Amino acid sequence: MIALACDHTGLAMKKEIASLLDEMGLAWKDYGTYTEESCDYPVYGSRAARAVVSGECDRGILICGTGVGIGIAASKVKGTRVCTCSDVYTATLSKRHNNSNILTMGARVLGPDLAKMIARAWLEEPFEGGRHQRRIDQIAAIERGEEL
Repeated sequence: MIALACDHTGLAMKKEIASLLDEMGLAWKDYGTYTEESCDYPVYGSRAARAVVSGECDRGILICGTGVGIGIAASKVKGTRVCTCSDVYTATLSKRHNNSNILTMGARVLGPDLAKMIARAWLEEPFEGGRHQRRIDQIAAIERGEEL
């Protein structure tokens, strides 16, 4: 299950990503927003992030104007590993090396075709584990307030 969320600037792109998920046969849940009326991205980013961390959803794709604001909001939820991506390479490595569980993108930065390419690459890329798992564990230790 993929959590989708956006602010008013990301609504059209969220619909494009939902279509991609349908095409890929992946289930998704929409955490808002649902209109183009101005709204606050932290509300929707945090809802989707909590769904990912709780296990209700496996991963999340969040969209705002740049992808940065909604990414910052989502990253405040303990247990998230958020990547803001504007290219396929970064999305691929964020999954392969960092096991990112939330992808954010900017509707004012990317066209719909590139956004779908980024999302597809991120969704299909496996986590490599190995030496990268040690680093994920270190990130979790930082979240717990431990000294490295």
